[in-house]
Amino acid sequence: MKLKKSITLIALLFFNIALFAQGGFKLSGKILSNSDQSPVPGANVIIKGGSSGTISDFDGNYQIAVKAGDVVVVSYIGFTSQEVVITDQTSLTTYLEEDASELEEIVVVGYGARKKSDLTGSVSSVKTEELTAFPVLDAAQALQGRAAGVVVQSNNGGEPGAPISIKIRGNTSINASSSPLIVVDGFVGGAMPQPNDIASLEVLKDASAAAIYGSRGSNGVVLVTTKKGKKGALNIELNSTYAVQNTANRLDLLNAGDFATYQQEVFNNQALTAGESPVSYSGGSENTDWQDLIYQQGNTQNHQLSFSGGSEKTNFYASGNYFKQEGVVVNSGFERATFLSNIDSQVTDKLKLGLNLFGSRSTQNGIATQASGGVTAGNDDVVTLSMRFSPDLGVIAEDGSFQTDTRGDFLDNPYAVATERINETITDNFRANSYLSYDILEGLTFRTTLGFSSVNQTEGLFLPSTLPVTASQKGGEATLLNSTRSTILSENYLTYIREIGKGKLTLLGGYSYQKDSNETFTAGAQKFPSNSVGYHNLNAGAVTMQPTSFRRVSETLSQFGRVNYDYDDRYLLTATIRRDGASNFSKNEKYATFPSAALGWKISNESFFQNVEAVSNLKLRASWGETGNQAISPYGSLASLRAIYSSVNGQQVNAVTPDQPSNPDLKWETSVQTNIGLDLGLLKNRINLSLDYYNIDTKDLIMRNTGLPKYFGFLNDEILANVGEINNQGFEISLNANVISTKDFSWNTDINWSTNKNKVVKLLNNTDWFNSAAPSYFSVGNTYILREGEAVGQFWGYDYVGVHQGGDLPEGTVGASSTTLEGDPLFKDLDGDGVRGAKDQTIIGDPNPDFTYGFNNNLSYKNWDLNIFIQGSQGGEIFNMTNVQLYNGESNTTYDYFNASKDGSAPRAGNNSTREISSRFVEDGSYIRLKNVALGYNLPENIVEKIGFENVRLSVSAQNLFTITDYSGLDPEVSYFGGSGSNNTKRNTAQGFDFGNYPTLQSVNFSLNIKF
Repeated sequence: MKLKKSITLIALLFFNIALFAQGGFKLSGKILSNSDQSPVPGANVIIKGGSSGTISDFDGNYQIAVKAGDVVVVSYIGFTSQEVVITDQTSLTTYLEEDASELEEIVVVGYGARKKSDLTGSVSSVKTEELTAFPVLDAAQALQGRAAGVVVQSNNGGEPGAPISIKIRGNTSINASSSPLIVVDGFVGGAMPQPNDIASLEVLKDASAAAIYGSRGSNGVVLVTTKKGKKGALNIELNSTYAVQNTANRLDLLNAGDFATYQQEVFNNQALTAGESPVSYSGGSENTDWQDLIYQQGNTQNHQLSFSGGSEKTNFYASGNYFKQEGVVVNSGFERATFLSNIDSQVTDKLKLGLNLFGSRSTQNGIATQASGGVTAGNDDVVTLSMRFSPDLGVIAEDGSFQTDTRGDFLDNPYAVATERINETITDNFRANSYLSYDILEGLTFRTTLGFSSVNQTEGLFLPSTLPVTASQKGGEATLLNSTRSTILSENYLTYIREIGKGKLTLLGGYSYQKDSNETFTAGAQKFPSNSVGYHNLNAGAVTMQPTSFRRVSETLSQFGRVNYDYDDRYLLTATIRRDGASNFSKNEKYATFPSAALGWKISNESFFQNVEAVSNLKLRASWGETGNQAISPYGSLASLRAIYSSVNGQQVNAVTPDQPSNPDLKWETSVQTNIGLDLGLLKNRINLSLDYYNIDTKDLIMRNTGLPKYFGFLNDEILANVGEINNQGFEISLNANVISTKDFSWNTDINWSTNKNKVVKLLNNTDWFNSAAPSYFSVGNTYILREGEAVGQFWGYDYVGVHQGGDLPEGTVGASSTTLEGDPLFKDLDGDGVRGAKDQTIIGDPNPDFTYGFNNNLSYKNWDLNIFIQGSQGGEIFNMTNVQLYNGESNTTYDYFNASKDGSAPRAGNNSTREISSRFVEDGSYIRLKNVALGYNLPENIVEKIGFENVRLSVSAQNLFTITDYSGLDPEVSYFGGSGSNNTKRNTAQGFDFGNYPTLQSVNFSLNIKF
């Protein structure tokens, strides 16, 4: 009790609350669920026999004019209606009893909430128990396979702290991000909280649902609402998990003896090709399994303690979380501490205030992976090095230094790179969001929010001189990067709700202002006197590297409005419009307007449908709308200068030169989306089915126009322009069924299935657009293409047709060189000139899957419960760049290729020294995975009460138990984001490439949940 009073006092002091009396005979009420005292939003409150009425807000509050003797009727679908006779009371709290046969879900939408049955847009809700089915870093990971049309993937396998990629309904851009907008407790761009802190999570997929967010809604919106306190006694909850983790798969690589045999075959074949006498392979005397050296058993621990409670006027929720993961690759790990708190106070009958706070500090110990970020042939990533490095060499050379490999590229050994290289990233994340809600008149509410967030990140990298290839010539190298990103967000809007005859009208109108700032500073040094200095003392380096810094600021100003009209619980209308202005664009196209409209028809509520007992719900939905994507960084449309070094009278001086011209007509990327949906409920909603078809045309894609003449004098001869268009269309199916529901046993299943077809509609001058996703040291040409009429990011290379069996070349084929011997690879000769060249390259694969799916089952028997979750993808192809490297003869290889190269089913060893890019390395990426199996047990109530707890739950779960796939690599969920030294994490063109990914994890988790 003292704690409750203290918390209430703190809230009162913080908000400077002044209570005041309300005049007039207005009834202020609150509607709560009797089962858990949670608010019931959207409930109908009417005067019996009259025409006046209102609806409760998201927190269950309402106001209505009454007089003595009136009968107030409170009703809501899923609850039994209640009638209350008014005497002279001015406040009323109504507890509604749930009606299990009618219970309906409330869904959060932009700037409000709706009954699920009243939705006209395409919205997927993910249940809290699904988000917490197994331990994850944040809730984004838990979304995988849970919602139709939503693809979730780690950007680097099971790397501790790796960012998560979410895509909704495919790629709606080419160069810009296709990540959805994350809105947490109304804060646009908020960091995803811990799953145990989430009360509800909704995915807005179509334009009708997402258009209220205008220029940032083209990729969909993920709405997250965190938990709030409830009136009653203090509740304390402890969630604690510990997981043991191992690599889900490893490559079957040659041991030292077979490696020597393989290398001798390589030497023999290369000599045969050159017409020379073969030399003998002379290797080392060790037998090292480099994968064993860099991989270890990892573990994860996650502990969270939360407090919640409330009084008549104030409620609160607060939690603290500690997450720590020791990676399966040595020297990799992630540690984070997080807090979250929500305070809501009903100051008066009309005024409500609230504050949401979130903060975290994380430390990531990273290792080099994915051969990106300027990696060259010698200092490759740890995972790739463990596959490439010769197994007949040891960790330490005879002179006591770390062993290097001179077979092929000059390489540092993977264990040295993993243990000696230091890469630490410290991230501080803070968010504060406050709101004020005031009931101006009956049915009219004003809400204003003010929020601030900041992300401060410091990344230190030290390459010691103990790495002979990477840094010994530099005497060690250290760099330090600091970046700060901050956001200020202010939103103000009015909501008006009114009953009009048989109809219910909801009007929303508002104004939003957002300012984003990003500052970055980098410094570095080389030639350190000692490797103990690290990156903490840059002035110790004898050679100072050129520092860099920049600051970017952008502002977005918006006005938005929405109309919802529901007539007679049969016909639904939603219309939305938002006008955005962004400083990223020049004055000619600074503002853009994004409208949408949607209709819904509850067919099952029509009189002619009343006798169809098997169908409890049938609703048809149709929507159209436009959403946008800013797609450029600040100042991207403006003329700019670049700093350069110049010479005056033989002296080096700093100077500037024109970098790029302005494009005052550059405008937003715009996605025009149509959605047609059907919702069907059968057998009193025991079976629920949702079907959706969508079509998205994204126009005015912002890409580089390379047609700028060089004599204009700009360093950058490319200018951003609206020169492209792409199309996405697909189907989504979601099925939920309460298969069995008895007193002791229940079985609930969820199935989702979705397909997306992506096509490039228009490019500049109908010209193909090429690029490479291969590591920079591959020294190959382009690996993927954008072409009108084809899917985004298709693989580009030579069409491999098999192994030459000797004699004349088969008609229509060509070898890799002018001399093609038996055992060499053959390719299609597309131009018919008998020589393999650029004109023989063609589209050789498509990384886009045909469809994805998830299958979730929850079973319970008395105090036991079981979850089985299966997730998969069908049809997407993978370009296995790992095999391109391992089959080139200059490194270790797999037993599959070793045996195939000898029996003639694969080209002879040593033929791929140029790292061939061909369909030979394109594989089917289809898979089906047992994602999670969890068994839980709730201690009986009599035992729990004796030990003084409310509930105690124990569970054990396992993730990624097995995967069925034909893919020969480590894992079919590839996410290689590097290529030519660049980072393609936020781009959509380099897809389906596999090289150097951190391995996927196989985990066994033990969990404890205690409620006090």
